[in-house]
Amino acid sequence: MKLSFSPKLSTFLKPSSVTNLHRSFCSSSISSPPPTSLKPQTPLFLKPPIHSAASSDLQKWHDWAKSLASSVGSTFVDLDNGPDSTLLCREIKWLMKDAIEEESEGMENNQRSIRLRVALEELYMLWKQRVEERRPFQYVVGCEHWRDLVLCVQEGVLIPRPETELIVDLVGDVVLGNEGLREGLWADLGTGSGVIAIGIGRILGTGGRVIATDLSPAAIEVAGFNVQRYGLQDVVELRQGSWLEPLKDMEGKLAGLVSNPPYIPSDDISGLQAEVGRHEPKVALDGGINGMDDLLHICKGAASMLKPGGFFAFETNGEKQCKHLVEYMENDAGGSFCNLKIVPDFAGIHRFVTGFHK
Repeated sequence: MKLSFSPKLSTFLKPSSVTNLHRSFCSSSISSPPPTSLKPQTPLFLKPPIHSAASSDLQKWHDWAKSLASSVGSTFVDLDNGPDSTLLCREIKWLMKDAIEEESEGMENNQRSIRLRVALEELYMLWKQRVEERRPFQYVVGCEHWRDLVLCVQEGVLIPRPETELIVDLVGDVVLGNEGLREGLWADLGTGSGVIAIGIGRILGTGGRVIATDLSPAAIEVAGFNVQRYGLQDVVELRQGSWLEPLKDMEGKLAGLVSNPPYIPSDDISGLQAEVGRHEPKVALDGGINGMDDLLHICKGAASMLKPGGFFAFETNGEKQCKHLVEYMENDAGGSFCNLKIVPDFAGIHRFVTGFHK
């Protein structure tokens, strides 16, 4: 996927140039974010290398990009726990690996030609968007690494988080040795990029299938791109609509139901890291006054959708929401669920609620 390129790092911009860049960064007007497109955008690393640049020009871009990153210091960290200069400099290396195909032979010294997947002018634009507009790096390169997958993501579609990987692990544990679950029909509600549906689809048996739903047309298109890229068209079916509405023909038939719904309290949205609050879709973040609106809605419908013995796993904002969800299922769900558990994420935060339909 990526070919390495090791630029020379011996020369950087003079202090006066760095100061000018910093002034430009602080005073420049912020352009509007790229419009959300229904057509999936090809991730940078999958684009054909139809562009080229002299290595000396690419070195100038690298020095400029690193100087801009260095000018940030800890400003974003102090502001909203955003990226610091060290992380931004790592992202420059990742961006170059995705953008560069190879060095062409026959060119000497600093004039050798470098094949690129994007024009050098666009590299300047992309890095300005990353730093000046706080555009998420995943949107800049058009992909996110998740488990052993590399998934297309773009504006209008939530970026998958590492902790969500555990939902696939939880499903993997319950289908092991349980043929009914392994060969059954599963649903992923609010699929976004299709990440959970794809992860589950790869661990089910030959007869297992996943129906993934999402209200967003952009998300359905991006999920379709990712499903096709991993050859799971016969395993993962996509349906557009709100939560359980597209599954009315599946009542009582689901072997499993999973979801990572919006769960951030409305009042907390404005305090999110700029990469999240400014750029990721609010509809995929805002869970209402206490963050529980969509979680409770899904729970209320889960009992009618799952067949007896069916498994569910829901991601939450933390311990308080987990306890609220479990209390609801124990006291207000008519005794429909059993074996309820609260499961921590990689950081030890109580993140998931799992259980079975009686």
